[in-house]
Amino acid sequence: MVTAPRYGATTATLTAYQREGSGWRQAFGPWPSHVGTRGVAPPEEKREGDGRTPSGVYGFDFFFGVAADPGVRFPYRRITSRSIVWDDDPASARYNTWVDLAVEQAGREPEPMYVSPAYDHGAVIAYNTTRTPGLGSAIFLHVSNGGPTAGCVSLPVGQLLDVFRWLDPAQGPRIVIGVAG
Repeated sequence: MVTAPRYGATTATLTAYQREGSGWRQAFGPWPSHVGTRGVAPPEEKREGDGRTPSGVYGFDFFFGVAADPGVRFPYRRITSRSIVWDDDPASARYNTWVDLAVEQAGREPEPMYVSPAYDHGAVIAYNTTRTPGLGSAIFLHVSNGGPTAGCVSLPVGQLLDVFRWLDPAQGPRIVIGVAG
């Protein structure tokens, strides 16, 4: 769970829970985290380039990183060069997807992925999986640089890796993003 104190706040608290029997047990946190430069968007209001983190409940697609796989159970894609980008152009046929420019074209001004330390380790939050143009793209859980993100959620590297190694795709983990209350 990623909980901001209010809409517009750029910091949040991340707490991880594990289902046990008919209840939940706290597994990690609460830890300070960062969200978008304009906070968390109210439900259904996230838009491309607005600097807000989408609120809602999402799964995870795959994990990635400039650094080697740290021992996660999700599929892991290595960012091996500057040719790896995320297509965040709503007019592109590859909108909201990982693109290797050595193999295929991306839309205008794609998101660079060869970025350290932020993308040393990351997870694709399964937001806008229908790839609806303009609803937002490139929403990740990644390494914190100490400040707000462009719309992602970030944690210090040690805490992030603890969560990444704990997450099990067989359990269908979800990330819940919202505001207190």
